[in-house]
Amino acid sequence: MAYLQSMPKSETIRLREKHVGAACQLFFRSSPLKIVRGIAQFMYDETGERYLDCINNVAHVGHCHPHVVEAGRNQMSLISTNNRYLHDELVILAERLVKTMPEPLSVCFFVNSGSEANDLALRLARIHTKKKDVITLDHAYHGHLTSMIDVSPYKLNLPGGPEKPEWVHVAPVPDIYRGKYTYPKDSQSEEILGQMYADEVGKICKEISSKNGGVCAFIAESLQSCGGQIIPPGGYLKRVFEYVREADGICIADEVQVGFGRVGTHMWAFETQDVVPDIVTMGKPMGNGHPVAAVITTPEIAKSFADTGVEYFNTYGGNPVSCAIANAVLDVIEEERLLERATRVGNHLLTRCEKLKHKHRLVGDVRGRGLFVGVELVTDRERRTPATAEAKHIVNRMREEKILISRDGPDSNVLKFKPPMVFSTQDADRLVDTLDRVLSELDDERIPVKNIKLEVLVTSLNEEKTSNDLILKSNMKQSIKAI
Repeated sequence: MAYLQSMPKSETIRLREKHVGAACQLFFRSSPLKIVRGIAQFMYDETGERYLDCINNVAHVGHCHPHVVEAGRNQMSLISTNNRYLHDELVILAERLVKTMPEPLSVCFFVNSGSEANDLALRLARIHTKKKDVITLDHAYHGHLTSMIDVSPYKLNLPGGPEKPEWVHVAPVPDIYRGKYTYPKDSQSEEILGQMYADEVGKICKEISSKNGGVCAFIAESLQSCGGQIIPPGGYLKRVFEYVREADGICIADEVQVGFGRVGTHMWAFETQDVVPDIVTMGKPMGNGHPVAAVITTPEIAKSFADTGVEYFNTYGGNPVSCAIANAVLDVIEEERLLERATRVGNHLLTRCEKLKHKHRLVGDVRGRGLFVGVELVTDRERRTPATAEAKHIVNRMREEKILISRDGPDSNVLKFKPPMVFSTQDADRLVDTLDRVLSELDDERIPVKNIKLEVLVTSLNEEKTSNDLILKSNMKQSIKAI
């Protein structure tokens, strides 16, 4: 293994380009980072340069946390086999997870990834309801399996993406800044905006019930991540769940990116909306980088699944090593009081980012909960025009300052902060101070011509919606890649 890490970076790139699929993209593609080590909230490249990691929500309790590493190493030295044999780590993990959930969520299934968890959740819903129609939110992403791409407009909306299946119904994302209903354009309170967005789901439920006799499921991240760090308005999910259940559907809360205390005030983000889902899915932070995930549901839904007589078996899901690591992650969350830390540091980060909005014209909106924060950039605050090129420029400039952030949303204009939960107020200050300086550079200067060209192309691409211009859209996509 040592010789692989001593390989020149150019050779690593050459081998990757030769043997790894081109669709597997890197961060900073024009000059990718070669990361060889991680400690807590920091990552190191092959030259020893240290980067502050502000985006890695997988390394939930910090890169290479000693307790997590030790738990995995110890269990691996004993046995790693499938879950058809009894072992304590699995049942201990199941019990600990269930204790964090409201009733009646009490039955666990263990899998390997968030994509698998969401796939199983959809399967459970279909078997229990005997229906097929699924409601998802615009710009949502739920995983890379074929079944999950089908319910992920984040992928379906792309030029060259697959067509949306007839059984998938897309509701507007509850984005009160640049969505269908916004404040102050619609001159409504947040609660009324939440009702307006929920009513959109209600309309879909009525249409499905009229046509097909009922809904299979509604699936949504409790806070939408890839869609642009969207925080649903208060009361939104509660009303949506009422509509879905009136149509005999199942409510699935996707906590893959936002669970395990990231919101600070609660263990699970759905709790911030005062709802109880029928199925909860989790992954990513559960293993601190180790592939482990889970589905938790009700005894009633689990019984429908068992009554089919079809055994559910997952070779690696719930293996002793994965469960030992997940238990260690829970240990660290509890012992280091990471929920309290996420609340304290997250509030500090949000407050500091809010001040940027009053200082820099590009900052249109700041939103977040705990250590889940988004800063939306716009070129015109009145029109809320997305500052796509500027966002790309800032991400690259922050990398030059040894701080790693990313951007997302349908127009790639939202700066995302989802750091490891060990992030400190000092880290938050360094992040915001540096971002403040980079934004100041843009206040009086034009960004590089290449990026302006990119923004024009992306804006044109997003505005082009007619099916008759697929060739034009494909050409635009190739032009963007060439920049």
